[in-house]
Amino acid sequence: MILDIVKYGDPVLRAKGKQVGQIDEGIRALADDMIETMRAANGVGLAAQQIGEPLQLAIVDVAGIEDRPSEMFIDGKQVDLDQWMPLIFVNPQLELGKERESGNEGCLSFPEITAEIPRASRITARLQLLNGREVEFEATGLLARALQHEIDHLNGILFIDRMSSATKTALAGRLKRLQREAKV
Repeated sequence: MILDIVKYGDPVLRAKGKQVGQIDEGIRALADDMIETMRAANGVGLAAQQIGEPLQLAIVDVAGIEDRPSEMFIDGKQVDLDQWMPLIFVNPQLELGKERESGNEGCLSFPEITAEIPRASRITARLQLLNGREVEFEATGLLARALQHEIDHLNGILFIDRMSSATKTALAGRLKRLQREAKV
């Protein structure tokens, strides 16, 4: 089922998600709906907060995006991304590499707004899959960026919080309009 995506201005976007204890049918059904919602909106990721659920649950799918390549490594060996996408996970932890790079980002909760956002170019992620398995891997490229973006959501951090002050100032009018529309 395609769910409504919460827009900027809704307080749930600033909520830190609750840890997911037991992965039950309700969590699996929510994850399925989130995948359908993300795909319908042409996104590469979606956090539970974006559909109004403050939980540590998110999805990322960067398969087939060739103009922004990604790499994933488990135990130092590169793995086939297509076998891991969509990546549905709960209770993630991130370790950020020291090197940073700026890249264009958008957000489904901020329609038609994009900006250059600095992020770590390489990350180590530890997370739990819906089958209960815990996995640790390194990621680069769009996968690293998307994971940082979605895990920020799980902690109530929005991509506008990572923008330069000049960019935020330039977008101030559009951001205020989104906030007003969210309150209607």
